[in-house]
Amino acid sequence: MTNTNGANGTPLTASADIFDKCVVPEQYAAAEALGLNPFYRELSSEIGPTITYRGSELVMLGSNNYLGLTTDPRVKKAAIDAVSRYGTGLTGSRLLNGTLPLHTELEEFLADWVGMERALVFTTGYTANLGLIATLVQAGDAVFCDSAAHASLVDGARLADGVLRAFRHNRPNSLRRGLQSWRSQPDAGGVLVAVDGIYSMEGDWAPLVEVRALCDQHRARLLVDEAHALGVVGPAGSGTSAAMGVQADLVMGTFSKSLASCGGFIAGPAEVIAYLRLFCRPILFTASNVPASLGAALAAAKIAREEDWRRQAVLGMAERLRRGLSELGFRVGGTNSCIVPVHVDDLLGTGILWRALLDRGVYTNCSIPPAVQRPMLRTSVMATHTEAQIDRALEAFEEIARDGVVEAGRERLLGLLELEGSV
Repeated sequence: MTNTNGANGTPLTASADIFDKCVVPEQYAAAEALGLNPFYRELSSEIGPTITYRGSELVMLGSNNYLGLTTDPRVKKAAIDAVSRYGTGLTGSRLLNGTLPLHTELEEFLADWVGMERALVFTTGYTANLGLIATLVQAGDAVFCDSAAHASLVDGARLADGVLRAFRHNRPNSLRRGLQSWRSQPDAGGVLVAVDGIYSMEGDWAPLVEVRALCDQHRARLLVDEAHALGVVGPAGSGTSAAMGVQADLVMGTFSKSLASCGGFIAGPAEVIAYLRLFCRPILFTASNVPASLGAALAAAKIAREEDWRRQAVLGMAERLRRGLSELGFRVGGTNSCIVPVHVDDLLGTGILWRALLDRGVYTNCSIPPAVQRPMLRTSVMATHTEAQIDRALEAFEEIARDGVVEAGRERLLGLLELEGSV
């Protein structure tokens, strides 16, 4: 008996050591040796509009702190007050000894904010999606995920006993064909359609009006992941569904973006939330949120809902960055969101551009397949960025483009790799 799950697709026998597959890919090792590995970098300051990296101040274009609330004194105080009252941790699940008044207040606030009956707070946003889908989508059911949906939605579908079906990114016709095929089966069960309101890599919006209509036509329920939209778009920052006048059946949100903390929630009908409280394994068997995260999230949510200037500022800064990059000749994507992707031709060029920006005082995120279809730098902005900071970042991009840094670096490194026999 053999399989091909080993490193580089090499066959393994059933008796092989399970550690045999644990080989670092050659490309990763080469990137590390060349100083082009963008991952697991250690930062030594607050994650604000600027950060400290290896003793230098950099403009931070690689954070999801969209509203700039992680450094807000009110949010910090709320976290400290929660620790002072409840300690550093709850050491138990929500089911047993892990539910505080902070949970209840936060859940009531979030449900009201996104226009749902009830909400349920999870320790992380990832486990919120994982638990929801794995609990709801049972044998005979199906979940239809946009092909660009967040990994937590896909992994929840894989964990579920039901069927996972993917449809082409933001293509309602692809979803329509899938739903028609499913409903044509005589024994077809329930259907959940899962989309991101704003997609985390490209910053584009889901076509929620069309998706909602298809769900109604084919008796499907709609889950909208508002992780990158909550606090940023829609009335009082209530997300893409509200912005587009669409009533989702379920809404997911996180605390790790605009709400300056860590955690997540599912909001929806009261009976669904009650069911999750009883049968959702990540709720039953995961330790509850630490009090500091709850206090910070609640304070940040209240600020986010009230302070419209933050939404105006962050979207304005994103447009300034997007327009500036486009004028410099960079291929940018994204729409009315905080996310401005910069597309690059290949992996090597992406790594070179990332490193060149780092050396010039700009921190960005490097996104490569399979996380994305094509390599890119994912940049994002904060409400607390200044125009001068955005312009400083644009100056770094301009210098790199003017001096042909990516092209020259690619030729030099390819030459070195050929000499070393790595290519």
